[in-house]
Amino acid sequence: MNIFTKAKSLVTPGINFLRHAGSKPSEEIKKLVTNDKVVVFMKGVPEKPQCGFSNAVIQVLRMHGVSYEAHNVLNDESLRQGVKEYSNWPTIPQVYINGEFVGGCDIMLQMHQSGELIEELDKVGIRSALLDQKAEESKKKDENESK
Repeated sequence: MNIFTKAKSLVTPGINFLRHAGSKPSEEIKKLVTNDKVVVFMKGVPEKPQCGFSNAVIQVLRMHGVSYEAHNVLNDESLRQGVKEYSNWPTIPQVYINGEFVGGCDIMLQMHQSGELIEELDKVGIRSALLDQKAEESKKKDENESK
């Protein structure tokens, strides 16, 4: 895990996760999406996203201080196609919270802007760092007003 990004990048070049003998691609994807509370399938790695949409999702998660597991779909075409089929969603990045597909970049941005992401994270026991930041700002404002 990288302390700065709070991400675990688990896809290694050359490994084909979806071609294990005797397992179906959907079973393998299910294992991946349920391996952590927040899982991101992205282009690139959190430290170096290789598309703007993946970068935006990572930035949103960083703002919230969320620990997550990241999978680089560019290293494995079967993973890239498999996750699209699993979610019935045609694009990458894809975000899963508590094993449930949440959406891609646009949905994550909308949830972040509306405050819904804070609520969804709270449902799975994750406290958004933005709540602490807002509380600190409010405390400073109150201190300044009382002077």
